[in-house]
Amino acid sequence: MPHLLRKTLPTLILALSGGVALDAAAASISRLTPPSELFASGEADPVVARFLPGQLFDLQATVQPDPGQTIRSFTFYVDGDFVRRKDGTLSNVTETGPAETCIDAQSGKTKGASGCTLVAGLPANTAVISQRGYSNAKPGVHELKVIARQYDGKEISAVGNFEIVGIDKGEGAVAKNIIVLLGDGMGAAHRTAGRIMAKGYAQGKAKGKLAMDTFPYTGMVMTASLNSIVTDSAPGMQNYVTGNKANNNEEGVFPDDTLNAFDNPRVEYLSEYLHNLQGKALGVITTADVFDATPASNGVHTSARGNGTGIVDQFLDDRHLTGLSVLMGGGRKWFLPNESNSVSPQPANGSQRRKANDYVLPSDVVAGWGAAPGKLDPERDLIADFQTAGFKYAPDKSALDELFKRGVPDQLLGLFAYSNMNVAYDKIAGRRGDGTVVDEFGFPDQPMLDEMTDAALKVLSKNPNGFVAMIEGASIDKQAHLMDSDRWPLEVIEFDRAVAVAKAFAEKNPDTLVIVTADHECSGAAIIGASVKTAADLEANPALGKDAVGVYEAAKFPKYTIAEDGYPTTTNVDHKMLIGYGANADRYETWLPNAFPTKDTQQPFPPSESPANPSVRNEGVGFLVVGQVAGDQAVHTGTDIPLSAFGQGASLFHGVFDNTDVMFKIGQAAVGGVQ
Repeated sequence: MPHLLRKTLPTLILALSGGVALDAAAASISRLTPPSELFASGEADPVVARFLPGQLFDLQATVQPDPGQTIRSFTFYVDGDFVRRKDGTLSNVTETGPAETCIDAQSGKTKGASGCTLVAGLPANTAVISQRGYSNAKPGVHELKVIARQYDGKEISAVGNFEIVGIDKGEGAVAKNIIVLLGDGMGAAHRTAGRIMAKGYAQGKAKGKLAMDTFPYTGMVMTASLNSIVTDSAPGMQNYVTGNKANNNEEGVFPDDTLNAFDNPRVEYLSEYLHNLQGKALGVITTADVFDATPASNGVHTSARGNGTGIVDQFLDDRHLTGLSVLMGGGRKWFLPNESNSVSPQPANGSQRRKANDYVLPSDVVAGWGAAPGKLDPERDLIADFQTAGFKYAPDKSALDELFKRGVPDQLLGLFAYSNMNVAYDKIAGRRGDGTVVDEFGFPDQPMLDEMTDAALKVLSKNPNGFVAMIEGASIDKQAHLMDSDRWPLEVIEFDRAVAVAKAFAEKNPDTLVIVTADHECSGAAIIGASVKTAADLEANPALGKDAVGVYEAAKFPKYTIAEDGYPTTTNVDHKMLIGYGANADRYETWLPNAFPTKDTQQPFPPSESPANPSVRNEGVGFLVVGQVAGDQAVHTGTDIPLSAFGQGASLFHGVFDNTDVMFKIGQAAVGGVQ
């Protein structure tokens, strides 16, 4: 049954002078965690940090002592009471010795068990003080205070606040199973484009709806991260399943002032919370590399979303905290052993495991969270370790099908590509007999997302306590970044077919809540009209594309023929739907599909036929569309995105709400119930 070491330990991390010139600034506390507006500005509202009753989170402060002084001890207080450890002692460290010592980056020296360093620019002797794994069950807003004491006896203090959001018990039936379907980057325009292509319109009426369109409740979600109105995918996902804002690029943590990517103050995920409280299992299913921001932001704690080796290792090592039972997607490159610890030249097996992006946790995190300590081990065979832990492994669709012929496994690992899986446009072409792209990538037998979803739900359903599943259509975002207007609409269709599988499961299992949403909008996509040129005209002379956009009534209603497999026979139809972008980089446009997808830099062996980027794709053939942003890709936007809900607890999801609100709505549905 689920268990969690609810032991809280304090830590003092000191930045010694090491020859650095002393800063004359007065003693102060420059950061107090969890973040609060009360600490930042003195205003009590809005309350930034919110938690479910009993949800774990770390307390931390960055303390800058007077010149020549060091920090001797500290104490955290909540509502005026000492924060005590489970052994009854106070949250302080005295001159008997800190748990760890950290030298600041300016000194160029490192010490201590974790070998950590503080960020540059902090005054000499700055201390980062932590108490790990705190929780509070009392609903309401609470005052958080920290007092740090210098060796000369001077006290330095700061005040912030946080809220415990109560759960109303006995409100009705609870949601046993939680399915979150995340269309990465999928804004309203992406959903609409998928509907136009898959269903068609007749005299202004949609001839059918997407599965996600049939959900009875829809709201709009505000998507900002902790440090920007425009989020990236890491906080875009984790804000949903921690109830708290994170900085861009950070997963399951609050920001801090150390450089160690895995020692940041943690906050408990929905998966961890419900596994500890109810014994639920976790499934993570994606068409991306499984280390990617969205999948990792459901059970991995790091401030660096790119640290792939440590991320995938943490999936397995901390499965006792999350209940991980299913992990499927791409990303085999992180699981294969790399004895050389080098990717130059690239190992023949495609491995990109490196010590540089692996993890070892500080001792206080291990003790306070019951987490695995980690190890720098690029030579690790992680697939074998998953199998030793009881996971059945499928490297392709045929193997996945064969596994289920022998019965539904208890745990499942599927890795179907070195990095991100091929997109639906190219996988479908392969199934129809044109394996040009998938063969070149080396993975011609990949499952579709609906097939992965069906397999995952069968495995997760074996847990009598229910499950949390995150199912991601990842390349809606990735192809929107690349402004590939033929490929991302098929990603929406593939994702919606997975939505249909989840809805059918919920209809058979009415104690299931299904949510369909996105982490953010990508590219500022807009349906601007349809081509007034035929496909043959554009193929014969791509330069005609500049004058091809038919707007208003000239757009009419594009017609796509849908094959029995559920996808259009071709996207290159007469009078095809045309997409514009409001957050675009430069690109050369022809309105024609490209034979190969634009280069995916995460692939260890990218095909040479892939165009390098949109700024050179179709150069010399198409017309130049000048973008608004630097670089060669479109970017995320701060636009609100739709969320649709079905099943037990769906009625909670309506109106306009923040992405962090979703955690508390799910908590009410899963723990308190909904009428």
